[in-house]
Amino acid sequence: MESLIILAVYLLAMVGIGLYSWRKTKNVSDFVLGGRNVGSWLTAFAYGTSYFSAVVFIGYAGQFGWNYGLSATWIGIGNALIGSLLAWLVLGRRTRVMTKHLESATMPDFFGKRYDSKALRVVSSAIIFIFLVPYSASVYKGLGNLFSLAFDIDLNLCLVIMAAITGFYVIAGGYLATAISDFVQGIIMLAGIILVIVSVLSGKGGFTEAVNQLSQIQSASGKTGIYTSLFGPDPMGLFGVIVLTSLGTWGLPQMIHKFYTIRDDKAIKKGTVISTVFALVISGGSYFMGSFGRLYVEAGENGKPAAGYDMIVPQMLKGNVSDILLGVVVVLVFSASMSTLSALVMASSSTFTLDFLKGNIVKNMSVKAQMLAIRILCAFFVILSLVIALNPNNLITALMSLSWGALAGSFLAPFLYGLYWKGVTKAAVWASFITGIGVTGSNYIISLALGKAGGVGFTTPPMAGAIAMLVSLAVVPAVSLLTKKIDKKVVETAFECYNEK
Repeated sequence: MESLIILAVYLLAMVGIGLYSWRKTKNVSDFVLGGRNVGSWLTAFAYGTSYFSAVVFIGYAGQFGWNYGLSATWIGIGNALIGSLLAWLVLGRRTRVMTKHLESATMPDFFGKRYDSKALRVVSSAIIFIFLVPYSASVYKGLGNLFSLAFDIDLNLCLVIMAAITGFYVIAGGYLATAISDFVQGIIMLAGIILVIVSVLSGKGGFTEAVNQLSQIQSASGKTGIYTSLFGPDPMGLFGVIVLTSLGTWGLPQMIHKFYTIRDDKAIKKGTVISTVFALVISGGSYFMGSFGRLYVEAGENGKPAAGYDMIVPQMLKGNVSDILLGVVVVLVFSASMSTLSALVMASSSTFTLDFLKGNIVKNMSVKAQMLAIRILCAFFVILSLVIALNPNNLITALMSLSWGALAGSFLAPFLYGLYWKGVTKAAVWASFITGIGVTGSNYIISLALGKAGGVGFTTPPMAGAIAMLVSLAVVPAVSLLTKKIDKKVVETAFECYNEK
């Protein structure tokens, strides 16, 4: 009962934020960018809470904690140092300055203006809308698994309720609603993850005893101590997950969008520190907690958890924490997921409206029509994600890896190089799009043809995503050196913004 009360109070607060933000949102810029006047704390928390969701806490922490043991904590450290610290240092200021100079509100708009190509703008907006859907569905699945186990409620009913709440406060308040709620959700996440870790370790006699018990578990090859070793049983697999989940943020539109909205350089410097600490606590804590899954969940005959990877963390918590703490955990995961979902919904609906419909399908689209279209697409995106999430055969990690691999594999290189190097060509950007979708898409299609669970084709989904990103970083400069350059005047106009003080 206590957990339900805690959840109800939280949900009422989110509805209140949505109603408050509705009154503050007057135009498309307010809805999509928050007026480009969001401070360091709100932006840093928005970045962090959009980064980490039920996908990390339930799906990734459970599966990779089970597979890699304590070495899974490296994933969290990589998320903090590469996915947060370096991302802010390398991309933060340049993104804000150039996108403001080009008057671009979305990543596709940036591609269109930076590379003087309407086609790049349209195609990239379609890629975003298509490939953010499986990521959104993976978040819903993670939430649903925890809710159904915590409250003994039908999984499908949980998914429908969560979709309705997400849709309401995003459609109502836009980016301002998500930024304010992200700050509240971030505080809950920080407190919750610490309490969960303490509880998980206490349930096995404390840190030293828990590590000792984990060291006694045999791997598939019969070795002991492998799950407490520095790099675990599969260093290459671990490396692939670190690359996907850390470097991937550099090319995800819902993450880069946070740099569009921040107020000034001072806010960027402060936000860099806040975001990094937040990531270290949340992501590092989640994977560290998940690494003890084998102490709470029995392995089946094939060495995998009997109930499946997606149920490891819910089973760790069920029966091992108090009802009040369970309520905090539920709100923690709900907070993380709602912020991520809102960012996904905002990114997909706004880019599709502003970069695909406006000026192409609808030639003269009024501001009122743009707002209406964005809100309608928000609802459509939520419903589509819900339909995919209701399919019990879709694994959380497979859905998320497909989404991150395709998007970051397509966008990371042309966006990063586009901020620093004048020599990137249109052909190189197209080559990156083909690489990102080609590598991850072919791996997923092969997995379907082979009938393998978890989306494993020629390699695992996380490794396919990592390969797509690394290959695209090499493809873009190589193709740029061999193909026709963009008009010099267009390039110089884009880069003149860096000369301003």
